[in-house]
Amino acid sequence: MPTTTDRGPDSGPGSAFLLAQLGAYAAGRFAERIAEIDLTPPQTGLLRAIAAQPGQSQQALATLLGTPPSRLVRLVDGLDERGIVERRRNPDDRRLHALHLTEEGEKLLRRIGEVARAHDEAICGALEPEERRNLRALLDKLAAEHGLTPGVHPGYRRL
Repeated sequence: MPTTTDRGPDSGPGSAFLLAQLGAYAAGRFAERIAEIDLTPPQTGLLRAIAAQPGQSQQALATLLGTPPSRLVRLVDGLDERGIVERRRNPDDRRLHALHLTEEGEKLLRRIGEVARAHDEAICGALEPEERRNLRALLDKLAAEHGLTPGVHPGYRRL
């Protein structure tokens, strides 16, 4: 039976396992950090999606995020009640609501950015800047290969 010292460089957990392990850890830590500003990860992602393209309809956002429209409506309702997001009539189709961040939502988005940068630093702090760029490029390549929507966490499909 081989001992730990007899193992080659490929004898430990595979890359996919390590990605899943680190991903679960990073997601948990991010949820803790974002909870400090009274948000959940799904709310945070929704705010980012609205800010990236203001005026989208709820239906368009549900499609982008891959989440059931009824679940998205509940997320938007909660943010609307807090004065972070507002629904406006879509000038092109009055049946649809266009989503926008309020001034309070814009402030919160800046705070989310600060939290996200601190989180990235905490998770990737052991890497040199060039290593971070390489890791990011490799992860982008893998995400594209698997058809993942850039900037959208696949967890929305399970909401």
